[in-house]
Amino acid sequence: MRGTASRLKAIDVLWFTFALVNLGAMLLWPRWETIPFHLIWFSLTLLYGFRVWGLRTTYAVLLVQGLVTGLLISNDAHHGTQEWGELFEVPLMSAMFLAMVWHARRHRDAAMALEENTRERAALLARQERFLHDVSHELRTPITIARGHLEIMGHPDEPQAPEVTVAIDELGRMDRIVERLLLLVRAGQTDFTATAEDVDLEALIEDVTMRWAEVAPRAWQVGELARGTLRTDRDALRIVLDALVENAVAHTSEDDAIELSTRAMGGSVAIEVADEGSGIPPEMLDRIFERFGRTDAGRARSNGGVGLGLSIVDAIAKVHGGRCTVKSSPRGSVFTLTLPGFDQEPWTLAGTMPGEQTV
Repeated sequence: MRGTASRLKAIDVLWFTFALVNLGAMLLWPRWETIPFHLIWFSLTLLYGFRVWGLRTTYAVLLVQGLVTGLLISNDAHHGTQEWGELFEVPLMSAMFLAMVWHARRHRDAAMALEENTRERAALLARQERFLHDVSHELRTPITIARGHLEIMGHPDEPQAPEVTVAIDELGRMDRIVERLLLLVRAGQTDFTATAEDVDLEALIEDVTMRWAEVAPRAWQVGELARGTLRTDRDALRIVLDALVENAVAHTSEDDAIELSTRAMGGSVAIEVADEGSGIPPEMLDRIFERFGRTDAGRARSNGGVGLGLSIVDAIAKVHGGRCTVKSSPRGSVFTLTLPGFDQEPWTLAGTMPGEQTV
């Protein structure tokens, strides 16, 4: 800050020196005084682009400059070395400079307001992440203790009471929510991708599909897969795929199809999760990746659906340098996760692709 202030003062001193030199030139060469006159005004305008003075300083400089240059031109016009019409350039240049001052101050005020808003948003986001982190850690211990006590309440040879089963299920749902909250916080940290490794994408897609096919009865399909390895965090990628698949399951019925496929895009890969579900309302498409944003508040509660899944997808995709997009209609939705760092196998580049598989 001190160095910046010193530089600004040096610029001011330089301009005042330049202005005095040109005023002297107006006195010495009255017939050519329009040249130093315009140089003074031009340099003042140029200076104001770097140095926005306060209003009092601006008006004082403008008044002094207008009076001095006006008196010099009047004196020369009185002695016949200049036309009286040249005198009208003083108020004209002053008006033009005031218009520029107005625009410059508006631009500066807008920039300051934007900077302040950015700082406030950054501070708010930091407080939110700290809050989520603290709450999540505080909840994990009582949830674990409660589940442990409920699980040992029942006798091994007797069926578990329905109330206990419901309580354990709800605690499990809470535990999943806490894990997602912690993941959202961790996704904003710089070392989030420190565990990157080469992941066999084809094997991972097939594993995710088989695992979900065992717990969610749907018409599961594995479409075309681009063979190769993806440089990424394996656990984070699995969480992203689970979140996308979970979203598809939540918006489909048993007879609907859900298909997972991949395609290479140069050094990137596009992973698609397509479903034949109810689709997403157009007005919700811009909000589904926000934290706690949900298309239907009454769905997917049993899966812990409180609007964190897709926000996790968005956070992890961005921290890996990728993105997630969605296309939707009443006949279903297609989520496309695009990630860099894909090394495609040579034989796949030749055009051979595996056919569609049905699980």
